[in-house]
Amino acid sequence: MTALRVILADDHTLVRAGLRKLLEALPDVEVVGEVDDGLALLALVAQLQPDLVLMDIAMPGLNGLQATAQLTKAWPATRVVILSMHQNEEYVREALRHGARGYLLKDAAPQELQAALAAVQRGETWLSPALSKGVLSDYVQRLRGDASAPPALTPRQIEVLQKVAQGHSTKEIARMLGLSVKTVDTHRSQVMKQLDIHEVTGLVRYALRTGLISAET
Repeated sequence: MTALRVILADDHTLVRAGLRKLLEALPDVEVVGEVDDGLALLALVAQLQPDLVLMDIAMPGLNGLQATAQLTKAWPATRVVILSMHQNEEYVREALRHGARGYLLKDAAPQELQAALAAVQRGETWLSPALSKGVLSDYVQRLRGDASAPPALTPRQIEVLQKVAQGHSTKEIARMLGLSVKTVDTHRSQVMKQLDIHEVTGLVRYALRTGLISAET
């Protein structure tokens, strides 16, 4: 069997080192590259054409959700598995919507990583068991047109919402995300409209409820 060629994308060197060690211990898996930046990832995928990218969400340049959207559009043969500490279903939905074939939590056991890679290699979609029930329930609600199902936000809208809820000003958010102040205002207005929330305190409550921020943030 041809080895599964994998690129690791995570901005933490120690995390990548641990993942590399785990992957290299698996049969028929070859780590062909590592990156710590979303933009660098796209360049490396164009160069190496791997079978799979194991990717974190929080990265500079492009975050994992944005990188997944661009990568799966440009190189559909390369599968993406998100490996993240974020357990809230909004991230999972957005990752799947943009083409990820798996979503694995960082506290998963090594055996789960191996099972996820095998499933994705077979053309299946893999979700950590802790996530599967809630995401499936939400998917069924959407098929039924349930008005109580939360609206889908874009990766950029999620970023803006998260930073607004963390108490950052519009100018600060614009600087952090490399956007204009006007663009940030537009995203915030769209988020408020889609969520039917019209004050910052409401956005904070929503972000807490969905896990975008923690109470300690």
